[in-house]
Order: sequence, then structure tokens, then C-alpha cells
Amino acid sequence: MGEPPEAPWKSLAPMFLERGYALRILRKRLKLPTPLDTTDREVLERRIIPQYLRDPGIQRVLFVGCGSYTAHYERTLFSHVSFATIEPDPSQSRYGSSQRHVIAPLQALSEHFPAGAFDLILCNGVYGWGLDSREHCEAAFAQCHTCLRAGGHFLFGWDDVPRRTPTPLAGLASLARFGKYDFPGFGTWRYLTDTPFRHTYDFYRK
Repeated sequence: MGEPPEAPWKSLAPMFLERGYALRILRKRLKLPTPLDTTDREVLERRIIPQYLRDPGIQRVLFVGCGSYTAHYERTLFSHVSFATIEPDPSQSRYGSSQRHVIAPLQALSEHFPAGAFDLILCNGVYGWGLDSREHCEAAFAQCHTCLRAGGHFLFGWDDVPRRTPTPLAGLASLARFGKYDFPGFGTWRYLTDTPFRHTYDFYRK
């Protein structure tokens, strides 16, 4: 809100630069389930999540945010673990977990789940897309820290572009409470994907 409109070419650029973008728009217009066939989503679904789930200590998972592109997650990725979702938009509830879905912002997580409830929290594509201020981020990440068990994992995915970085991550006290975690297979705690929006995955542990 309050931002100047983007040049028309910028809104069209993903149509040509981002793999799967055009098909995704078409399926969304037709109100069909819309898996994201993009590089960053492929990294998440085929490399990151399977690697986490190889750990027998990860049995209770929270996924932050729901949409047509996550409708298949419970069935294809998380069928053998306890899987919960949280999303503030009621219209997206049909895409949430059948086991436990909460209609609420991430900042209210501990109103619905107890401390230490999760082994893994996946928070991808929310920063700059709902978590739009320092206050929002501090509250949300503090809630994630509370609701993770000791040693639990926190995945944070974000677009490293000016429009989608509402506050410097390095200055967030709540995020600094986590330890950085070198993710197996990547050998680093921060992984930048080869995408137009510089989508980045940060790996943390409590």
C-alpha cells in the first residue's frame, strides 16, 4: 500500500522468466489446484522437505500459509507425520491440513498451540507477503521460537528483493534467538535459488 505502480513490463516479466508461471496463472483462473512449477518450489518440495523428513525426530510439522499451490502437500509430502497449517485468510482454509488447520496470523500461533508443539516449522513466502513490518516479524518469529521444541528446526523462505524485504532481518531480536543451521546437502545455513526474485532459504534451529 502506498507504493507507486510498477511499470507494466515488470508485472509481465515472470511470465517469461519464471518457469511454470503462465500455467500457474491459467490453472488459478480456472480454480484448479495449482502446484508451483518453479525453481524455488522444486528446491523446497524435492530437496528440503524430503531431507527434513528423513530425520526420525521430525514428527510434528507446521506449515505457514495455504493456497491452491499447497493443496497436495498433506497427501504427497506429509502423510506420515502430524501436519498442521496456519493461515489468516478463511477463504484458503480448504487448502489447509485436514488434521489441524488454524485461521489466524502467525503472530497468534501460541494462542492455538502449546510451547514446544512442533519439531519443524516451515515459514516460506510470508515475509513481505503478510509479515510487512518489524513489529509483525518480531511477534511472528518469537511465536515460532516458543512453539518449537528444543532442537527443533525453523525454515524461513523469503524473496531477497527490496519490495519484499520490509525490515532488515539482521536487526530482528526474535530471529537472533535461533541458531543458524548448515543444512545437509547444501552445507550452508542460507541457500539462494536461481530465480528472478532471488528466493532464499534460511535454516535455523532452536
